[in-house]
Amino acid sequence: MICYVMALEASLLPCLPARELQAIDRSPHPSHQIDVERHARDFMEAAKKLQLYFISLQRDDPPTREETLRKEISMMEEELKVKAELIKKQERMIQGWKSELKEQLVKHNIELERV
Repeated sequence: MICYVMALEASLLPCLPARELQAIDRSPHPSHQIDVERHARDFMEAAKKLQLYFISLQRDDPPTREETLRKEISMMEEELKVKAELIKKQERMIQGWKSELKEQLVKHNIELERV
C-alpha cells in the first residue's frame, strides 16, 4: 500500500503548476517565492493526508463486540445443525435396531412355542 501512495505522490508532483512556479521561482520578488513555498507546502500536506488515509485503510481494525458475537452465534448455529443431523441419523439407527430386535423376539417366541 505504501508503494501505491509513493507512486501516487510521485505522479502528482508534476501536476504542480510547474511553468508558473518556475517562472515565479526565477522572479526577483520575495512575495513570488513565498507563493512557490506555499503551493509546495499545500501540495505536500495534501499528499500526507492522502497517505495517512491509505494507511488507515490498510490497518485491520479488530472486530467489534457485535461482530464477534454474530460470528460466534453463526458458528453455534452451524454446530447445532450438524448435531441435529447426527441425532436424527442415530434415532433412525435405533429404530432399525428396535425393529430387528422385535423380529428376533418374535422368532425366538415362535421357536420356544415349538419346543
